Amino acid sequence: MSIAIIFNNKDPEIWKEALEQKLKGVTVEIYPTVESPEEIEFILCWKPDKGVLSQFPNTKVIQSVGASVEHITNTQKLNHETVVTRIVDENLSLDMFEFLLSSILFKMKNFDYHSNQKQHQNWFPTNYKTIKETTISILGLGEIGSFVAKELLKIGFNVKGWSNSIKNISGVKSFQGEEELYHSVADANYLINLLPLTLKTENILSKRLMSSLKKGAYIINVGRGEHLVEEDLIELLDSNHLSGALLDVFRKEPLPKTHPFWKHPSITITPHVASLTNVNSAIDIVIQNYNRFKNNQELLNVVSLKKGY
Repeated sequence: MSIAIIFNNKDPEIWKEALEQKLKGVTVEIYPTVESPEEIEFILCWKPDKGVLSQFPNTKVIQSVGASVEHITNTQKLNHETVVTRIVDENLSLDMFEFLLSSILFKMKNFDYHSNQKQHQNWFPTNYKTIKETTISILGLGEIGSFVAKELLKIGFNVKGWSNSIKNISGVKSFQGEEELYHSVADANYLINLLPLTLKTENILSKRLMSSLKKGAYIINVGRGEHLVEEDLIELLDSNHLSGALLDVFRKEPLPKTHPFWKHPSITITPHVASLTNVNSAIDIVIQNYNRFKNNQELLNVVSLKKGY
């Protein structure tokens, strides 16, 4: 049995080398150079081209090499017997927390303002907020969202969150369901989106939701580009209802050079780097799942195809 690697925007060679070192005797092939597609039962995936998995009729396991799976579930016609799994890695959660903490403090302590003033050689001191008077609302309290909420709480932020189902995180006020969505963001200084992308969460960062934030609030989107209604964000920034936004994910990546986000003074752009998969730790999860599959054992981090996460 061979393993196939199907990647876009990610180097497959380092994954192939790591797998071959730790799975002696197992053939690892990189698409499109796969000698016998019908013999492939285990596939590593990252942003595969639409419909490409139909070339592998006997696939049993599709392993995403990231925390997300919609790049698979939204682009492939999957057999109901195919198991889709994802990476749940403490390193991903820690990296995400560090990225978000840096983003919050950068804005909270006015580094964006001072950076702009430096260009004009202006010396204009301005007031800043403190951690204890700052409220953060997190959309999505899954593995990563819950970790981020707990860590922000430890530092002293006021933290609350919203998810599809109730979460019991000590010290974090949890909201659930559509009826509580708008209450969950009402008094937040920062809104962080960490939701998975599903039919229900697409376009959730809309004018209605973002208008529910207090004036001067700041948006951080590290979920998916499809969560954000782009024209609504620009409108709320231009009207000064929102003070700014940090966007790490976009509907089309790389972000086209003609996109208005590039030139908007209140938008900070990062190139989908909030939390990068660490091959050294993630490969062990992949290998565990491969061995579990061979031994007919339950796989780790299986995704519900019905829920999409």
